[in-house]
Amino acid sequence: LNPKTLKALSDAGLDHVQLSFQDATPEQADYIGGMAGAQAKKLEAARLIVEDGLPLTLNFVIHRQNAERVPAMLQMAETLGARRVEIAHTQYYGWGLLNRDALLPSRTQLEETEQAVAQARARFGTRIAIDFVTPDYYADQPKPCMGGWGQRFLNVSPSGKVLPCHAAESIPGLHFPSVQEETLAAIWQNSPLFTLYRGTDWMPEPCQSCAFKEQDWGGCRCQALALTGNASATDPVCERAPGHSVIKQAIANRPAVPPAFRYRRYGNAETA
Repeated sequence: LNPKTLKALSDAGLDHVQLSFQDATPEQADYIGGMAGAQAKKLEAARLIVEDGLPLTLNFVIHRQNAERVPAMLQMAETLGARRVEIAHTQYYGWGLLNRDALLPSRTQLEETEQAVAQARARFGTRIAIDFVTPDYYADQPKPCMGGWGQRFLNVSPSGKVLPCHAAESIPGLHFPSVQEETLAAIWQNSPLFTLYRGTDWMPEPCQSCAFKEQDWGGCRCQALALTGNASATDPVCERAPGHSVIKQAIANRPAVPPAFRYRRYGNAETA
């Protein structure tokens, strides 16, 4: 990103930018992200974005190896002139699940991040909005999957495929409709993909008889698949789920010393 390319994006109608950071310090950010020099480039991008007058959101991915620096992250957002900051604990599917032992915080760390966010909200007032996402593993009730599968959210990929959540392609056997072949309205209203887990008819027990089924909508389908092998199962985060023991075991067996990260490779670069 440079002034010329940013101007082109702004002139084309871009009205907001989000930058994701791995940590508040360059050394830790580069270590966690597996890419030297990335933090410096993001800081320069943030400067250009704010100078252009575009609203800036900073996203920080939180885990056991950076949780104590949440206050510094919030200070960084203030210093850079962000209008919104996301303090989002890692969710454990995909590569997050593969690196869970290196990432899963303790309950004490979670409570400390909650306190840091509360203090920053009081300090910032309306100047900077803070979104805070807690790790599912310490909840008694699962989060609704994107507000409920096929109820509030869709994502159109660069190839034209329409997804009910960002990670839906991790579920095998699904057909993803394309805006190149159908209208968005038809896909949303009638496609087998979007109606698959919409509402409550698909739910197994104990979801089917649960008083909260129209609040959490059975939880995350990708997480259910990752932890039980069945995308139609109750999200194991729920304390009533048949598979809830896997969550308890993950917390109980959390190693005292985090193992090394396992990285994905992109050409000559790696990222967790």
